[in-house]
Amino acid sequence: MLISSNATKIANVIQQGGVVAYPTEAVFGLGCDPDNQKAVERLLKIKQRSVEKGLILIASEFEQLSNYLLPLSQSLKDKVLATWPGPITWLLPTTSNTPQWITGQHSSVAVRVSSHPACQQLCKALGKPLVSTSANPSQQMPAKTIQMVSTYFQQDIDAIYDAPLGKNKSPTEIRDAISGKKIR
Repeated sequence: MLISSNATKIANVIQQGGVVAYPTEAVFGLGCDPDNQKAVERLLKIKQRSVEKGLILIASEFEQLSNYLLPLSQSLKDKVLATWPGPITWLLPTTSNTPQWITGQHSSVAVRVSSHPACQQLCKALGKPLVSTSANPSQQMPAKTIQMVSTYFQQDIDAIYDAPLGKNKSPTEIRDAISGKKIR
């Protein structure tokens, strides 16, 4: 398993279909290329997560998410962009082209433009959004250290992006953009 503080090296692993762990605002995340079905299915198996739940996509800029989203009204776009980059994940209407392995059973997709420097660097190096789910097997505590990631997934993931966690105490808030309802 590669452990590197070089975003380009980690992005190369992702581009080759790899599953990686990387720091986010509060915990380590597991990620892969959202358009690579085999990589997403592997990530779900590693995490022991049902595809029906759907996954979050993180990006370094809003434009990276445009292929996955229906056009937003100006007021909705303004509401969302006022919180980004930042630790709020929004459920937004998705296109019919967005893979079911990302949306799960939902007609929306969970997306965030992260303010975390490591997430920003990784998405910029990748040139697209990244799947983001907490680095833990289902029902376990999310990993907050590289050692914890290694304990959970030593044989199962391809790389760990070695960079500091953000300062948030809990995973990002998730809100439904249409209803405004807080989901998490």
